[in-house]
Amino acid sequence: MSIATAIAIYFIIWWVMLFAVLPWGVRSQDESGTVSPGTDPGAPVSPRVWRTLIATTISACMVFALFFIVYSYRLVTIESLAALLGR
Repeated sequence: MSIATAIAIYFIIWWVMLFAVLPWGVRSQDESGTVSPGTDPGAPVSPRVWRTLIATTISACMVFALFFIVYSYRLVTIESLAALLGR
């Protein structure tokens, strides 16, 4: 796998993990009882962007490491997927 391919795959995994991590620990204004005028009640009280980005990066690294191990050691092949599907 080339460096460019690895970076592209990591970038895609990072984006998917971002959307998985976004709701972790978020309290809405409605839940906390302090809705600011002119805002949506579902808006977060404290977005904690840096914590979310760090959690996303750590989880994306773990998922990419798992992908890289499976790819490097050929743990899943086209033949094994075909056998799994009965072809």
